[in-house]
Amino acid sequence: MLIKGAQAVIETLKEQGVDTVFGYPGGSVLEIYDALYESGDIRHILTAHEQGAAHAAEGYSRASGKVGVAIATSGPGATNLVTGIASAFMDSIPVVFITGNVPTSVIGKDSFQEIYIAGITMPITKHNFIVRRPEDLVPTLRNAFTIAKSGRPGPVLVDIPRDITQADIEYTPCGTAPTKPNPTVMRDDLRLAAQAIYEAERPVMFIGGGVVSSSAWSIVKKLIERTDMPVCHSLMATGLVRPTDAFDLGMVGMHGSATSAYAVKNCDLLVALGTRFSDRVATNARAFAPNAKIVHIDIDAAEIDKTIHAGVGLIGDIKKTVTSLLPLVEQKDCSKWRSELDEYKKEHEYVQKGEKNELIPKTIIETVWKKFSKEAIMTTDVGQHQMWAAQYCTVSRSRSFLTSGGLGAMGFGYGGAVGASFACPDRRVIHITGDGSFHMNIAEICTAVTYSLPIVTIVMNNEALGMVRQLQHVAMGDRFSTTIHGRKTDFARVAQGFGAQGITCCTQKEFEKALNLAKNTLDRPTVIDCRIAQELLVLPMIPGGKGADDIITE
Repeated sequence: MLIKGAQAVIETLKEQGVDTVFGYPGGSVLEIYDALYESGDIRHILTAHEQGAAHAAEGYSRASGKVGVAIATSGPGATNLVTGIASAFMDSIPVVFITGNVPTSVIGKDSFQEIYIAGITMPITKHNFIVRRPEDLVPTLRNAFTIAKSGRPGPVLVDIPRDITQADIEYTPCGTAPTKPNPTVMRDDLRLAAQAIYEAERPVMFIGGGVVSSSAWSIVKKLIERTDMPVCHSLMATGLVRPTDAFDLGMVGMHGSATSAYAVKNCDLLVALGTRFSDRVATNARAFAPNAKIVHIDIDAAEIDKTIHAGVGLIGDIKKTVTSLLPLVEQKDCSKWRSELDEYKKEHEYVQKGEKNELIPKTIIETVWKKFSKEAIMTTDVGQHQMWAAQYCTVSRSRSFLTSGGLGAMGFGYGGAVGASFACPDRRVIHITGDGSFHMNIAEICTAVTYSLPIVTIVMNNEALGMVRQLQHVAMGDRFSTTIHGRKTDFARVAQGFGAQGITCCTQKEFEKALNLAKNTLDRPTVIDCRIAQELLVLPMIPGGKGADDIITE
């Protein structure tokens, strides 16, 4: 059938199973928004800022596993998406970003709100497209979805000049775009991995975000049970392992547990699943797992040997690869090794403590999970609060802890919470932030109010840019350059001004009362401003460039 290009965009989104998009209208996407209005089949969520839309599309994808979609106009609309695109790229999140542009006849003439967004985003997308001909529009959009969700997932941008959306296009309905097949691991390589596991006396399993992306946790747990391995995890795999699990060592890396650092330093085998060994994990690559053989399983061949040399590298989907590996692995008993780690944990693990009724991050996070249990999804911004949220996470459910890990984007949290709320409307979303991060995208409170989203925001307010202040404490001799900001923002009153519920807390009892009120408020968001001590640090900490021997625990 012959339809306008803008209508073809909407029809293609519908055939790809898209029912929700996030965005902000503008002149170059006028026809697309008109087609959205006419169709009525796709729910459009208007955010306060295009960056909020980008993070919301990320949050939607992170929580659901589906491809997220965000739409913005040309020029500043497109450039405002960049941080969200980069965040999705660094964390391998499948999102299709659709931007409008000026008509093809005036491209390159410095037209109003013209920007070369394809060039800007080339390094931070899996692929991006500029649609130059009307007949290329639909195939390009379908290809974008295939690329976004195939192999290692990631963001794809499609830039559409306005005259393409106005042109007549021959559209033939089609099914959902296929996913490209993943590489198959050779059986000989699987045997090498199984042999390494069999021979190891002090093995450790390290799980990363790829386990979440692959929906592989259930099969990975079977491998853990068979091998009796202790397990550590990256920030991106937070929420899979409970602290009460016998095999849990906690998070590994700069702000990981002392026990995980000790285990990785002293293991003779490290089985790494879906991780890129970032510098926040391998703070000193030469000193990371120095005595261990590495078995590295990852969907992306580029990650094998990139940072840490793998004795055995298996390139393939985590779920399929572990499923194939499991029958080749014999039952093991690592009780002696795990007992050693348990003893180390009792003697050396850091536990955050406070005075009676004092409001401290540990009790804040533990109270949240106790109050909301497994039903909740937690999103965070970036900083000290992010690390505390990860350290004290007690849930064991995939896609329940959403954070900007690789890029570390302050301001991700509220947009991410909005997206997660639409992806999983039957689950409450808790947004953990700091006073620095919350200022970044605070305007998105209006989005939650508009759509009656009962998001609960908890601000760990120490009146400072806490993580940078901590780094200045460790590395700069307490020269706190601009990190004690002196702002006087009353977050509770700001929230009320947006139409949300706002509460300020100074004690644990006040916080528990506020959290009860927030839990029972289902028609609007709540912001709880928690006043915490400025001197609190995220511990343990391995300074950048250092190894496990340099860990700071007090």
